[in-house]
Amino acid sequence: MGEIYTVRLEPVGVEFEVDEDETVLDAAFRQGISLPHGCKEGQCSACKCVLLDGEVEMLKYSTFALNESERDGGQILMCRAKAFDNLTIDLLNYDEEVLSKSIPVKSFDGKITDFRKLTHDIRGVEIELNAPLKFWAGQYVDITVTTEEGETITRSFSMANPPSETQKLSFIIKKYPEGKFSNQLDNGGIRAGAEVKVTGPYGMCFRRENREGPVVLVGAGSGMSPVWSILHDHIASGEDRPVLFFYGARTETDLFHLDRLAEITAEHPSVEFIPVLSHAPEDGGWTGERGFVHEAVSRKLKAMGIAGQGDVYACGPPPMIDALQPTLFMLDFDSERIFFDRFTTTSGSSGH
Repeated sequence: MGEIYTVRLEPVGVEFEVDEDETVLDAAFRQGISLPHGCKEGQCSACKCVLLDGEVEMLKYSTFALNESERDGGQILMCRAKAFDNLTIDLLNYDEEVLSKSIPVKSFDGKITDFRKLTHDIRGVEIELNAPLKFWAGQYVDITVTTEEGETITRSFSMANPPSETQKLSFIIKKYPEGKFSNQLDNGGIRAGAEVKVTGPYGMCFRRENREGPVVLVGAGSGMSPVWSILHDHIASGEDRPVLFFYGARTETDLFHLDRLAEITAEHPSVEFIPVLSHAPEDGGWTGERGFVHEAVSRKLKAMGIAGQGDVYACGPPPMIDALQPTLFMLDFDSERIFFDRFTTTSGSSGH
């Protein structure tokens, strides 16, 4: 351990310690303080804040996340900032509910117990931990594994299982052409039985409790993973709220878990599953929603007369999130009722 400094967060008045060898964000995670965050790599700007007092060293970051004029104006990224002094930080974005429900980030040993193909490019992975992991539905962890060839890979993936399952974790992973983790699973470089290190939980797109109005779930690709967790956690909670579950895919062959979804909707009539296909053949017999998922969200909510009502949890690739944000704005959703998890592909440790 190096020099220890104190960080004070305004306007919430929270204080914690930071070692000079760790970032402000990592120090907060370690002590169970969940600050605004996204990629944890200086790419997304979610942890941007104003340094009111003290001095930091900034690790490499993207100027998209923090431009030169913002930096000159005293703004920093907590995921890239290392303290050289006691710090006072003004949070630009914070959620009191997130702060109140923070869970200390810990590392666990585990092993991959199962791997299966769900579609041509979606994989299901099961990991068993050596100790229980507490998390909220919708959160993610960093998984580190060493391949058969000796390469160590770390990627971020959202849990698909509900928080009631604390030691046997499930993940829904999309295979990308350059995705090392998913491709190593396919070619045998990562096998069932492989030892892993799991660190977490992270993420702010988790299910909020005791709210009013419908629950709108929107996923695409491996965005099914956190949405699947949120869906099951919501059902287990017994809350009486209608659920609209939109899932965007290209064709019918990209859909999965259909049998399980049929069971859920039959048992819980308040849950409606709405698959949306962007490339379904015109003569293929598909009678469901067509186009992009954000378009279907707009059409459906307007038709039902519930635009702007309830909570939206949206998880998937950046183009989906980028298209959905203005759609929800036009539907009069309050930003405090919208929760996003924007998946990246293979940059650094991000992935989902």
